[in-house]
Amino acid sequence: MTGTPKQARSAVTAIFFLNGLIFGAWAARIPAVRDHVGLSDGELGIVLACAAVGSILALPIAGARAARIGSRRATRAAFALVCLATGVIALAPSLPVLCLLAFFYGASMGALDVTMNAHGVAVERRYGRAILASFHAAFSIGGLAGGALGALSAAVGLDVRAQLGLVAVAAAVIGLTWSRRFLAADEDAMDRADPVFVRPPRRLLALGLLAFACLLIEGASADWSAVYLRDDLGTTAAIAAIGFTAFSVTMTLGRIFGDRLVDRFGPEAVVRAGGGIAAIGFGLGLLAATPVAAIAGFACLGAGMSGVVPIVFRAAGHIPGMPPGVGLAAVSSTGYLGFLVGPPMIGGLAELLGLPAALAVLVVLAMAVALLARTTRYARGGAGVVREPQTVAA
Repeated sequence: MTGTPKQARSAVTAIFFLNGLIFGAWAARIPAVRDHVGLSDGELGIVLACAAVGSILALPIAGARAARIGSRRATRAAFALVCLATGVIALAPSLPVLCLLAFFYGASMGALDVTMNAHGVAVERRYGRAILASFHAAFSIGGLAGGALGALSAAVGLDVRAQLGLVAVAAAVIGLTWSRRFLAADEDAMDRADPVFVRPPRRLLALGLLAFACLLIEGASADWSAVYLRDDLGTTAAIAAIGFTAFSVTMTLGRIFGDRLVDRFGPEAVVRAGGGIAAIGFGLGLLAATPVAAIAGFACLGAGMSGVVPIVFRAAGHIPGMPPGVGLAAVSSTGYLGFLVGPPMIGGLAELLGLPAALAVLVVLAMAVALLARTTRYARGGAGVVREPQTVAA
């Protein structure tokens, strides 16, 4: 069973939402998993590192697989593995088993990240206009819902094993049923004689740098916004938490409206303006050094960076002579490295220069995003999306 482009769009939206829901539910209950196994903070760090390594290793493999068999089959298989991994990770009785399951969880999430974006690019190509940012908005909304669900489950005393198991089963039933309406399996599958791995063009490297900068900003904001507000600006813990909340809300809103902006102004203009908003807004917030200004600065970071990753992924999926899944895998891997190295890099600089000076690196990275905006150009029809003969109205 395959769907029309309109049906496929709703199916991809559902998978992005459910992926965010699963991620948010897991992230909110990490402390409960730690307490269940009896881990120290250092041991928990090892577990999370195993998940990160699994994701990085799975990205190129999943991209190649999506290119070979098509993103429809690859996405459905990866989503099934994500649901399985989510359902069993909290059952680990010891640190070694938890590390193994965390690696499996990270690998399946990394595989799904590449494959669902590849199918999103395929659906967008059939639409003939920008819709990729709406998928990322669905992930963000799902993440917020998953976090809220995790917090509610913890508040009522629901065992983390039961909660994640229920989430996994429900997501599997809904996602695997709905994803039957994806586009056909041969929509973006390669011929067996075509090479999967080719020499990456310079433009792909530039797109990787864009993803690296954007996700480094996101990771650093997540880990250091509350610390900066509380320790350097003297706010309460409750006020300090608003910093990343402002970042997340404006990023979600930016992705909701991002496709319309791309259709109207083009991807290059959106990325350049986003980098400028982030650099100027956050830079002024650092200079003012007040809680209100800092929160507004983090809001500017979220708004400015909101459209960058969807635009970069779209461009990576349209590199001439390169399968979409492979291009997406390369850019995703580079971006994910930025997300991982950002927080410790800011921490190291803060130790040497102080946190405000360390966070100024984010201003420089936002400026770099604006300067690299030109690399998001590609052959397009209308406002930035490659047009096919078959298009569909929203």
